[in-house]
Amino acid sequence: MKKTVFFLALFFALNSCTQEELRNENPNTEMSQKTPLTEKQINERINQAIKNEGTFNWKNESDHFLWSAIFRGNRMVSIGFGSSKDDFDRSKSPDNKNMEDEILNAIAKSEGRGSARFLLNSDKYLNQLDVTIEKEETITALRQMKNIRYVEPADYHYFENEAKYNTTSKSSGSGSSGCGFSTATLSAVDYTSTTPTAKIPWAFTKHNIPDAWNYSTGAGVTIGLIDTGVSPDQSLLGSSFNNGASSGRTITKFGVYNADGSADQCGHGTKMASVMAAPRNNAGLPVGVAYNANLIAYRAAENVVLETSSEQNGVKTAFTDLGNNTNVKIISMSMGHIFSVGKIEDGVKYAYARGKLIFCAGGTSTSFTNFVGVIFPASMPETQAITGVKEGTSNQKCNVCHSGSQIDFTFQMERASGNTVPVLSYYNGQADYVGGSSVATAATAGIAALVWAKNPSWTRDQVLNKMRQSATYYPTVNSSYGYGNINVLKAVQ
Repeated sequence: MKKTVFFLALFFALNSCTQEELRNENPNTEMSQKTPLTEKQINERINQAIKNEGTFNWKNESDHFLWSAIFRGNRMVSIGFGSSKDDFDRSKSPDNKNMEDEILNAIAKSEGRGSARFLLNSDKYLNQLDVTIEKEETITALRQMKNIRYVEPADYHYFENEAKYNTTSKSSGSGSSGCGFSTATLSAVDYTSTTPTAKIPWAFTKHNIPDAWNYSTGAGVTIGLIDTGVSPDQSLLGSSFNNGASSGRTITKFGVYNADGSADQCGHGTKMASVMAAPRNNAGLPVGVAYNANLIAYRAAENVVLETSSEQNGVKTAFTDLGNNTNVKIISMSMGHIFSVGKIEDGVKYAYARGKLIFCAGGTSTSFTNFVGVIFPASMPETQAITGVKEGTSNQKCNVCHSGSQIDFTFQMERASGNTVPVLSYYNGQADYVGGSSVATAATAGIAALVWAKNPSWTRDQVLNKMRQSATYYPTVNSSYGYGNINVLKAVQ
């Protein structure tokens, strides 16, 4: 049985540069270097920061290091500006046009060319620009400006370079980036049947979700899914979204990645949509947690690893679009990066400021990289970080799941047999399994929809507090697993 998981193993090998090598490195080498650092040198620095400090941020690096990564990343730069670190929203930033013009003029002066030749994009909702820059001196000038919040490489391919230069990564044997189009015959012990002929995944029963359906099915609540899209070949997530006991709801699909449509070309997003909101169907296939909720699905990236400029822009756009959609209450994203991306951080904050309850995957990889903590953007305080745990536990992470102090909730998604959660396959009439923190996140977003549908007048904080109060460790918090598993029946009563 092939299980699609949120693989980041290829990208977390942080031992490529030994302590002895670092001690022997001349600290003045970078300052005297006239050419850009190599991709290998850049990745080694990033890895060492994550290994020693637990995180990496471009703002902590020198101008030369930053410019080197920009040079190695197609010269593309993401610039966040504002009068303060929290001044990211153009609608609340009356001086945004003057600040933008000042930045563009500074670049034009340093680069010796007009903005038409270097401006790639000016975001209409965020104080954020994408430009191309050739000179290190331009980076230095920008970072000295008072209205700059961040200057980052917009297209540096850390993961691709890690696969190229890190021998540990090469030998890890992983790198599916969460994609897969497999189907599986479900084991009879992994589900129970319900009317009309739908299959209830075993994990739902562990969280008392079937009993909770007597009180709420998610009707009237709209969930936004940011992922790789939804399969055009799965009718239960298309023309038959209102099938069986599911009725009166809608599914809408958008494509904001590379302008090539909304159709899932990875398989990951389809499975997330399934566990979240698949209909209580008459086709003998798995049902979703909130089987009467509305769903808006964005194809924002090629796969779950947010590597390229196109993917990062797609995710940013999805967050701002969903933030502006007054019908959306919940946003779920089971994708990420191992360090912060400024434009995505702005998008998350934009949606959060508009009252959205945001769930993000805490991270999934193979066992030898499980020491890596919670990934971005689940690491942000504006999001709820979710991870998967083994059946019957709330503090034993699944074999490929991450844990850490930033985790907020857990979801049981791995059995002793190794089987994970039954879901709809990419293909019509077929089922599959899916695991990792990805499925835990999508399921928890569905749980939130049940709680909000039961209490439609509640705010985000009221819904979140009810979920916490219904979880394993409340009123305390486990140091690595947050509030633990949610008893969904208790959460909707």
